[in-house]
Amino acid sequence: MTRPAALSFEFFPPKSLEASFRLWDCATTLAPLDPEFVSVTYGAGGTTRKLTHEAVAAIHKTMGLRVAAHLTCVDATRAETMEIVDGYAEAGVSEIVALRGDPPKGSGGFAAHPEGFAGSVELIEAIAARGGFNIRVGAYPERHPDAATEAADIEHLKRKIDAGATSAITQFFFQAETFFRFRDACAKAGIDAPIIPGILPVENWAGCQKFAAATGTSIPPLLREGFDRAAADGSAELYATAVATQLCDNLLEGGVEHLHFYTLNRPELTRDVCHALGLAPPVALEQVA
Repeated sequence: MTRPAALSFEFFPPKSLEASFRLWDCATTLAPLDPEFVSVTYGAGGTTRKLTHEAVAAIHKTMGLRVAAHLTCVDATRAETMEIVDGYAEAGVSEIVALRGDPPKGSGGFAAHPEGFAGSVELIEAIAARGGFNIRVGAYPERHPDAATEAADIEHLKRKIDAGATSAITQFFFQAETFFRFRDACAKAGIDAPIIPGILPVENWAGCQKFAAATGTSIPPLLREGFDRAAADGSAELYATAVATQLCDNLLEGGVEHLHFYTLNRPELTRDVCHALGLAPPVALEQVA
């Protein structure tokens, strides 16, 4: 097994002083793994728009990491959204993860702002027309809850790539074959942009199950049983590390060249998985003497 072409990590913006320190610790813990980029999310309904911008600018300026800022269409006019894009450009940020975005809780579903972008395709077209950004998008190896069929999901991804996106990052999944089937279907549909698998090391099994239910991610019965047993005998962290490591190893053996980790601002498990895979950069002898 060889080192993949790239690693990347997703963070979410802090909502408190304590969370700010946690984000900083997360970034400094994972920076030595030499990620191609790190990304910073939006909250549902665009609730952390300002915090996302501040976190992106701070990480880029103080740590020198390439940061991909999440940007959504939710609850903003076209002008407001493009003003954010201009602000990222002024801060030296050249990567955007362009998403439709999750609607505010209790809203009953996504509804475009009357003066906003109708969806991710229009957003991507506008950013691409402005220029100056590498645009990444989301992808769903298991059908998005709002998609009518898996084929419709893939066709929508193709429209996003055709609109100007250069790569896609998938929702998390638990079996390598799920990703490989999706990758093959994308290729068959004429999508030639890189499809980057999203990996969720399980820090909290109860929370992970809720997240999976909300995103339409299936959990294999054996995996569910394994986590339940591990929680009962106090080996949940060890089991989670083993599961994520095996999934990543299978992906690498299948030709994947980039792994994207959803860290939930808790870096230790992601770091341990990367070390177990042998993906940490070599340490010079003088550094350990």
